Amino acid sequence: MKILMRADTHVSFSVPVDEPKAKCTFSQVLAALSVSLGSLTVGFSSAYTSPALVSMTNTTLTSFEVTPQAASWVGGIMPLAGLAGGISGGPFIEYLGRRNTILATAVPFIISWLLIACAVNVAMVLCGRFLAGFCVGIASLSLPVYLGETVQPEVRGTLGLLPTAFGNIGILLCFVAGTYMDWSMLAFLGGALPVPFLILMFLIPETPRWYVSRGREERARKALHWLRGKEADVEPELKGLMRSQADADRQMTQNTMLELLKRSNLKPLSISLGLMFFQQLSGINAVIFYTVSIFKDAGSTIDGNVCTIIVGVVNFIATFIATILIDRLGRKILLYISDVAMVITLFILGGFFYCKDSGMDISNVGWLPLSCFVVYILGFSLGFGPIPWLMMGEILPARIRGSAASVATAFNWSCTFVVTKTFQDMIDFMGAAGAFWLFGAICFIGLFFVIFYVPETQGKTLEDIERKMMGRVRRMSSVANIKPLSFNM
Repeated sequence: MKILMRADTHVSFSVPVDEPKAKCTFSQVLAALSVSLGSLTVGFSSAYTSPALVSMTNTTLTSFEVTPQAASWVGGIMPLAGLAGGISGGPFIEYLGRRNTILATAVPFIISWLLIACAVNVAMVLCGRFLAGFCVGIASLSLPVYLGETVQPEVRGTLGLLPTAFGNIGILLCFVAGTYMDWSMLAFLGGALPVPFLILMFLIPETPRWYVSRGREERARKALHWLRGKEADVEPELKGLMRSQADADRQMTQNTMLELLKRSNLKPLSISLGLMFFQQLSGINAVIFYTVSIFKDAGSTIDGNVCTIIVGVVNFIATFIATILIDRLGRKILLYISDVAMVITLFILGGFFYCKDSGMDISNVGWLPLSCFVVYILGFSLGFGPIPWLMMGEILPARIRGSAASVATAFNWSCTFVVTKTFQDMIDFMGAAGAFWLFGAICFIGLFFVIFYVPETQGKTLEDIERKMMGRVRRMSSVANIKPLSFNM
């Protein structure tokens, strides 16, 4: 449920707004589509190592040697670079603007893929993956902010789904193309994806809110007319943005990091960080990055690439299921379902690999890995995939939302790096069974974290949530209620 707030009032409770229902213009659809094409590239980049490492580590197909340790760096360096990009993205979107920051990632994305496609050694591949990861980190922060500041609240739920959907399409496209292409050709395909994204980004304006923050009122008015329609009366919205900016300027402190450490802010920040921790330590990125290799090691009777495509389709479909259910069942119920599904499937997968490594005959259950992966991906995409990002925008106080979101994003990418970089080492040390059992145990602990620590935010305004958690109310942020990139796994 979305509550409309009048921009010209300073009271903390919700009031009705007697305005006609907002009309979704083609311009808003074009803006959402343009930035979502960047999400397509992000999804493709996230899934690349899963099909690519199979051919990249094949000495008959690759002119240079890729050791298991080097292969783990090919998968692990992207989230490490995403960490750097997530930290850099905050200042970039403030000083360069939201649109310009997003636009600036297109050419580096193309260069990164060309570095990989034309690689003659592992170093070129790693450089390409680092550059791609840096752009992914920036995009994961800037794409939802742009949509949050340009799309009207009444249609934000529908158009906010586009980045998530396109990101999962990118993952699925990579899985399907990886069935027929080797790592080099797949990288050339990746280099082509940012081209339409680059072209369309030139057609859309900067966000009106950023223009207002820079004192460029006339440019903000033109951007609003482009987004809302030439005949639309944008003056009330523009005045509301200017008043909101004036309030933000009055509340601004010199050191936002010290603001984060205040006792009243630590609780919501710790909840957000906890959700990010259990999201990544569920092992999702290890599964996505190494899907083909896992099925190959499992000795599954189903072709590994086919299994990967099925996993991608399930991930894509589950996104829409979560969107339908999240405001009906509530956040915590979906987190419960998600966690239980992951715990069960991870322990079953661990048992499967234990039996295989023990020499037992598993030929009659060759279907089991795929079945578990499908349920695992479905469970993750229903809850722990999108909800940590959604709740980040709901529970973080308005005054620190920008800086706190940067911390949470950076922490998420740090966890992603740890999981992807150490996954192969975990398999070498404790076997695949031990790795999956460890992920399952962490998910089990995460269930109690959700039960005792995570609040239910369904149907509550941001003011109600903040009042309950902090005992006082601040004004609503412009990036509230945006649909996050839930495929950032």
